[in-house]
Amino acid sequence: MRATVYPNTLRGEQVAPASKSSMQRACAAALLHRGTTRILNPGHSNDDLAAIDVIQKLGAIVKTEEASKEKINSTSIIIHSNGVQPIGDTMNCGESGLGIRMFTPIAALSDQSITVEGIGSLLKRPMHFFDTIFPKLGIEIQSQAGYLPIQIKGPLKPTNIEVDGSLSSQFLTGLLMAFAATENTNAVIEVQGLKSKPYIDLTLSVLNTFGWKVQHQDYKRFEFLAHPPLADHIDYTVEGDWSGAAFLLVAGAIAGPIVVKGLQLNSTQADKAVMQALKDAGASIDINENAIQIGPAIDKDGVVGSLKAFEFDATHCPDLFPPLVALAAVCNGVTILHGVSRLAHKESDRGLTLQKEFAKLGIRIELNQDRMMVYGGTGIIGAEVFSQHDHRIAMACGVAALCAHGPITITDAEAVNKSYTDFFKHLQHLGAKVDLD
Repeated sequence: MRATVYPNTLRGEQVAPASKSSMQRACAAALLHRGTTRILNPGHSNDDLAAIDVIQKLGAIVKTEEASKEKINSTSIIIHSNGVQPIGDTMNCGESGLGIRMFTPIAALSDQSITVEGIGSLLKRPMHFFDTIFPKLGIEIQSQAGYLPIQIKGPLKPTNIEVDGSLSSQFLTGLLMAFAATENTNAVIEVQGLKSKPYIDLTLSVLNTFGWKVQHQDYKRFEFLAHPPLADHIDYTVEGDWSGAAFLLVAGAIAGPIVVKGLQLNSTQADKAVMQALKDAGASIDINENAIQIGPAIDKDGVVGSLKAFEFDATHCPDLFPPLVALAAVCNGVTILHGVSRLAHKESDRGLTLQKEFAKLGIRIELNQDRMMVYGGTGIIGAEVFSQHDHRIAMACGVAALCAHGPITITDAEAVNKSYTDFFKHLQHLGAKVDLD
């Protein structure tokens, strides 16, 4: 699919998409919960659908409960589970990095041999972590030199282990969930060099909501505590997605004002940090109950001014790089973003991809070790760009188009379906002109 986004101003309100980080963790917890789970405000991105498919392959029964006319936003899914009981010998996590890293140790709770598969960029993402850790947990594993597909055979046997958290916190999320489900309160997980700590906060929040008790000491030692029996029926509401909403918020800052609803200001999601970057850039922000109004910079006389360059450390929230590059392209001066090393093993090598695709738009980006420097305020030109099959690159270019000197055409724009299926539809709802073909 090709998406052409035209320069335009935005107005109106938009509800943020459901958080796939929250949704996928909720699906995993619902599988591990022996009983019935009702998930409200479920997401429907490709990653969310892959998570639903995986838990069904691992034994859960999933039914959709449609919204009623009497209740707004009452659409939910009902999950019945008796724990991990695979109904086949394969599971496919789609193109979800979180899915593959979280569900693989969960699947290993079974003593059945399972082949773990993925598609697209997931086939190129390293999984050496499992080769190192699984044998220590009594899990048999065969991988393709650290890549998919992986064959595993449990059952996982919790024991004291030390893991490297520097590549991704997603591996730790899977272990925390699997360990918690065994109800073993003796095993301890020691972690070195953990990155993306807010994502672990989200994992612990989901576990604690369901009733498991897990605590940590400065994110270096995780312990599993005794707890009352889990309730037979658990309701869990998926919160709004700060990762997807970051693109809406940046769009509002450069082409608004708009109002974004459905985000929790006390969320543990790492990408909530986008608010600080927007503030530092000088965007006009007004926060009310469950609503954020955001627009361009306004001076003391009420006149629209220019956004300014900023400095931001995205080490613990690397998914913010694409929307912040779109923001920085409009800001006057050189914006410095830290944490580029976290971008190599995403759907694309995002540091290089952002540099290449934004160069087509006339924006100079330099990469220097762990820093990215974006030379903004020079004007964004209309051009054709390639998403590199990366959902966040497609959305970043779509947002940048709102302030360009001509339309920007994004090829392979369907990549947005991975995380934010309605992205272009929501831009249109806010007044953007978008042609899809």
